[in-house]
Amino acid sequence: MLRFLSTNGKAPAVGLREALLRGQAPDRGLYLPESFPRIDAPELEGFAELAYPEIAFRVLSRFTDGMIAPDELRVICAEAYDYEVPLEPVYDRVHVLRLDQGPTASFKDFAARMMARLIGKLVAEDGRGLTILTATSGDTGSAVASAFHGVPGIRVIVLFPVAEVSDRQRKQMTTLQDNICTVAVDGKFDDCQALVKTAFADPELTHLALSSANSINIGRLLPQSVYYFYAASRMAQPGEPMVFVVPSGNFGNLMGAVIAGRMGLPLRRLVAPVNGNDEFPDFLASGDYRKIEPSRACLSNAMNVGHPSNLARLVALYGGHLDERGTVHRPPDMEALRRDLFSTAVSDERTRETIREAWQAHRLLLEPHGAVGWRGLLDFATVETLDRVPVAVVETAHPAKFPEAIEAVLGFPPEVPPALARLEGRPEHYAELGRDYAGFRAFLRHHVEGSAPRHSQNQFD
Repeated sequence: MLRFLSTNGKAPAVGLREALLRGQAPDRGLYLPESFPRIDAPELEGFAELAYPEIAFRVLSRFTDGMIAPDELRVICAEAYDYEVPLEPVYDRVHVLRLDQGPTASFKDFAARMMARLIGKLVAEDGRGLTILTATSGDTGSAVASAFHGVPGIRVIVLFPVAEVSDRQRKQMTTLQDNICTVAVDGKFDDCQALVKTAFADPELTHLALSSANSINIGRLLPQSVYYFYAASRMAQPGEPMVFVVPSGNFGNLMGAVIAGRMGLPLRRLVAPVNGNDEFPDFLASGDYRKIEPSRACLSNAMNVGHPSNLARLVALYGGHLDERGTVHRPPDMEALRRDLFSTAVSDERTRETIREAWQAHRLLLEPHGAVGWRGLLDFATVETLDRVPVAVVETAHPAKFPEAIEAVLGFPPEVPPALARLEGRPEHYAELGRDYAGFRAFLRHHVEGSAPRHSQNQFD
């Protein structure tokens, strides 16, 4: 059975079951596979004939062996991925990989729906409840809330920065009830993430059976590796390396691509553009990591992360050690990082310009995060020739999640898919907290151990 190790190196190795249920390792590190299972070239070539759910089964079964029967995993994949995964051609061999067709119109659906089914199965087998704590900068909360809504034995608590999510992102979380509790934090995403991480390491809360659905949980990253295999199977010739452009905030989506590469997917380069939170391109350029506190509020709000959790995993895979506080104890192989990755920072002004230019030049409709990705491709093309190279730019959310931003630039609102239109008129329910951990711990204990404080209702109506 495959073992998972902590990036901090002070926790015992565990199997996938424990890694999923724990979320964060006891030493506050993040779990990574001890080794990566390989998919050989003939099998990769055969992916071109397979539908998305079957590719998901072929990839994920490498990790779930011994935890779930193959036939059961195949059914779960078919249930989780019952929607389209469009590759939109733009010019030459450049496509946009639209991961916005799921039930919450975000790429987070790919991981959340698989996690909910796997963790729900484990909780049912164990016969005990589990509380999922999740911090969100925009799309994670809605995808997790939707995926886990109504799953027996699981309660979900989602923390979001009250002033830094769009109306539709917020309503996707706050209009659900039952086993879903949403908490508006008077702070930034990094504050929400810090509260969640501190709770996992709090010895006074060990009896609460807490886990995570953030990308600190390895269960988020493994399903996210699948769509890179899928895109390459449709775009590249056998053995031909791909360029993927992945707009990045907490670096979970990028880690999905890195995992795919470690499993054998041919990669030419990964491009990881960020918004005004430019700690990563600065790190690549200088070798000196400095987190941004507080994180900067940008138009691409789901990427407002001043200290990406998954940077610890990336650094570990390149031989270094970065702890949860942002201290580099052992530097990674910077030469190899620069060879494999390119990053650039995209301001809000350039984001708006890119939305306009992509529409005018290609009739390509992008929301702010996708625009950061597209601009990242254009910046990368100034340093590397991409003639006839297969390139997929990841679009992480549906433009209708950001109607104000689109209309302000293009003069018209994007068409609203049914999944988002259903939100209108529904009452919202959520709690409100500050950034202090003592207040959150008291709320958490009260909510999990007994009756929760009464949620505010209709705060935004």
